[in-house]
Amino acid sequence: MQNTVRTIPRPLVRTNQWFIVLSVISSWISGQEWILAIPLLAGLLGLVFNYNPVMRLAKLFLRKSPSSYIPEEHSQQQFNQVIAVVCLALGLASFLIGWTIAEYVFTIMVALAAFVAILGFCIGCFIRFQWQQYRYRKSKSGT
Repeated sequence: MQNTVRTIPRPLVRTNQWFIVLSVISSWISGQEWILAIPLLAGLLGLVFNYNPVMRLAKLFLRKSPSSYIPEEHSQQQFNQVIAVVCLALGLASFLIGWTIAEYVFTIMVALAAFVAILGFCIGCFIRFQWQQYRYRKSKSGT
């Protein structure tokens, strides 16, 4: 049995990150918090049905074969997407119940994480790596 790693071309990942950042900023500027529902829905579709409409649309604009781009690991991106979906959902829920400070905390977290990832440091990757290291050390110690 061959162990293959699923990947996503980096331009599609970057497009999704930019979409999150711009959606959050648009919701802040316009005061229309419902805009957060758009990247939230796209993220949920990606997690549940493996169909992220933002990435699917962006894929139409790739100039080369998807395999010719720098690959991003699918499972890592799914982990990152879970974090983004949770932050977007908590931000939107906070708006709906009138918790303005919580709304800004969660949306700032997701926008900042996505923007920092665009710049080259993936906070979600760091969190996942630390979690995997913790689990490994715990399994070796037998506790």
